[in-house]
Amino acid sequence: MEAVPRMPMIWLDLKEAGEFPFASAVRQYILKHYGENPDNYSEELKKLELLRQSAVIVTRDFEGCSTLRKYFGQLHYLQSRIPMGLGEEAAAPVTWTEIFSGKAVTVDEICYEQACILYNLGALHSMLGAVDNRVTEEGMKVSCTHFQCSAGAFSYLRDHFSHSYSVDMSHQILNLNINLMLGQAQECLLEKSMLDNRKSFLVARISAQVVDYYKEACRALENSETASLIGKFQKDWKKLVQMKIYYYAAVAHLHMGKQSEEQQKYGERLAYFQSSLDKLNEAIKYAKGQPETVQEALRFTMDVIGGKYNSAKKDNDFIYHEAVPPLDSLSSVKGASLVKALPVNPTDPNVTGPDIFAKLVPMEAHEASSLYSEEKAKLLRDVMAKIDGKNEVLEQFMDSLRIDPESIDNLDMYNHIPPVLMEKCAALSVRPDTVKNLVQSMQVLSGVYTDVEASLREFKDLIDQDELTEQKFQEAIGKRTTPSGTSELSKEWSKYMEVHEKASFTNTELHKAMNLHISNLRLLSGPLEDLRAALPTPTVSDEEKGILQNMKRILLKVAEMRDQRSSLIQQLRDTIQKDDITTTLVTTDHSEMKKLFEEQLKKYDQLKVYIDQNLAAQENILKALTDANVKYAAVRKTLTEAEHKKANNNCIHLVLSCKKYLPTLYRKSEDIEQQIMELGNLMEQA
Repeated sequence: MEAVPRMPMIWLDLKEAGEFPFASAVRQYILKHYGENPDNYSEELKKLELLRQSAVIVTRDFEGCSTLRKYFGQLHYLQSRIPMGLGEEAAAPVTWTEIFSGKAVTVDEICYEQACILYNLGALHSMLGAVDNRVTEEGMKVSCTHFQCSAGAFSYLRDHFSHSYSVDMSHQILNLNINLMLGQAQECLLEKSMLDNRKSFLVARISAQVVDYYKEACRALENSETASLIGKFQKDWKKLVQMKIYYYAAVAHLHMGKQSEEQQKYGERLAYFQSSLDKLNEAIKYAKGQPETVQEALRFTMDVIGGKYNSAKKDNDFIYHEAVPPLDSLSSVKGASLVKALPVNPTDPNVTGPDIFAKLVPMEAHEASSLYSEEKAKLLRDVMAKIDGKNEVLEQFMDSLRIDPESIDNLDMYNHIPPVLMEKCAALSVRPDTVKNLVQSMQVLSGVYTDVEASLREFKDLIDQDELTEQKFQEAIGKRTTPSGTSELSKEWSKYMEVHEKASFTNTELHKAMNLHISNLRLLSGPLEDLRAALPTPTVSDEEKGILQNMKRILLKVAEMRDQRSSLIQQLRDTIQKDDITTTLVTTDHSEMKKLFEEQLKKYDQLKVYIDQNLAAQENILKALTDANVKYAAVRKTLTEAEHKKANNNCIHLVLSCKKYLPTLYRKSEDIEQQIMELGNLMEQA
């Protein structure tokens, strides 16, 4: 059946347009109610005029459909700003010709203009769907889409506009058009299903649904009221639809017979094939006067069904001998609708293009936009409250751990020489005799200390001797009234001795440090490999390394969670900032504002879901981090002890000791030498 010639389709004529002088009324309303110069909108009015000209003399192609949709949307935008309805201030007369009678109908309402454009959109889609011969898979898909779009246009017209404008837009006629278009769309789908060799039962159900749609259309055509409205079209359409009803019923029973054959129900198979043949004969009766393509399709189908019936009857008579059940005892074929009326959206910017009157914004739209901004702010506050609470818990938890993720498993740091030691090693490398010179300086310093000690003792002896001599002299000559010179010298000597003792303490401390660190000094000036080997290194087992790696992995998860959270917050803020629906509010009825806000705020639902998932993950991550930290504690203690040993390493203390004591020692030694010279001068003067 996939090679059967295609049946013709029904298409509708376009309505003819008359005048619609909207410009003058729009100008007056802008001047009176917006307080603006109407000349500022001359360009916009001109664009709308040109768009109407393109729409009423529309091209018979897909571009024509786009033009009609665009003009329909722009009329919707205009109506939301300028009241042009029946009896309203800016209403203008609209004239179109009624299809069936050819009479001109004038209504002072912009909705009539929209309704006529919508009717022509449905009619044009029906033309484009019928013009293709559907011999290719692509042709079948395109025709099916056109018929669904046509049904969508007529459905929108039926559900949103008055049915009293003209006969061709009455409720009965629109229902007829919708069922015709859906039936033809389903018919295209049936043709493709047979081309694709789909399962027999599915093809039967698709075909049965074609019959259902056409039966609904036929009921409308048989209605006396509808028949009187349609006039001359009624007879031709009715004959074609009735023929298709029987034809596709025959196709449905043909495929039900094929399914029975697959199930080896040979008596049932013959019953279905007999019914299919009967229905095809009925279709042939209604096909008188139809085009040659219809006659050819019927002959082709007769060959197929007749061949199937004769073969099945012969097999059952001579082989299977199964009883042939009555048709009414068999299960009826329930239709499966795989098509629908594709909706019309008058405010879809991808269809309508930019709003021609975008800069003409009513005050009501600005007020509604402020209300929407408050709804967005409330949403942001609610989300941030949850985020701040989670962040506070996270920060307190991480502060209590005091762990750096970057260094937690960096065991290589223990295999490197600290920078402070590298600096001293570099300094010593350019002065290779430093240790030798330091030892010699210490020896010289010891000699200076000994010499100073001896000189001070010698001076003390001289002072004591002079005092004894002075005492004897005074005893010989009697008591003197002038102070003794030796007492002044004794005071000076005591002062110098005190300084010397302080220098002695510093000298002793330095000698202890030198004796303790001389080997480390040589280590610092030696090869780096020896120094590296001398530094303490912790011993970590494979199990402990695994604990460290697991701890780092979880800490990185925490960082990843933080980064994702920050990114989501920023994304939410940016989206809210850019979210301006003022243009949409212009075209929305005030009673629908709350519903619109709810729909618009749904755009944030996915972001809120991501944020909630991020916040919910925190509890699990922190629990895992707590468990990992329990195991990490022992390893951390080992590493901390190693770090302390390294920090208290003798080499580092040596550097610090040298920096502390050497300047003091050299300075004190110089001071003592200077003071001894001064003491000697005083002795000579005495």
